[in-house]
Amino acid sequence: GYPAGALQLIDELTLTLPRKIRQEARAAVEAAGGVWKEHAAEAVIDRLIDEFGRPGRSGGAGFYEYDGSGRRQGLWPGLHEAFRVPGRAIPFEDLKERLLFAETLEAVRARDEGVITSIPDANIGSLFGIGFPSWTGGVFQYINQYKGGTAGFVARANELAERYGERFTPPESLVRAAAAGASYE
Repeated sequence: GYPAGALQLIDELTLTLPRKIRQEARAAVEAAGGVWKEHAAEAVIDRLIDEFGRPGRSGGAGFYEYDGSGRRQGLWPGLHEAFRVPGRAIPFEDLKERLLFAETLEAVRARDEGVITSIPDANIGSLFGIGFPSWTGGVFQYINQYKGGTAGFVARANELAERYGERFTPPESLVRAAAAGASYE
């Protein structure tokens, strides 16, 4: 339901941009005395750029192959071999929900930190600003319309956290809403 897939979008932006942003963010966190938490995607982007010379569409190669005019031709055939984890199969439903849950959980964290102050504005902004799938109604509406409501969303987030790491652990504010049987508001 995304207007552009995640790999297509990052190829369009160039892989070097998120790396530069990450490097600056890491420097700021460490300068403030914090500890940077690495994300698995960091190694993927770094390998694509440094090892395979694939900086994104502007460089003629990224997650996708491009012809001489810059037209996308398909996923880079070496992608599977370069990043495959032998013996690990990820169910398609998990793959789809990991994309949606990562953005939604980050929006909840941003609300908890006071960055987001209006749920309706965040829903509209997520749809029109970052291209969150329109069928969801927006990042916060996705929580409320999830099968089982907020409680169902929290249960699924915990499943994803168990399988794929703590970044899918639901924030306490969301857990409290689920325990109260309330919609996320």
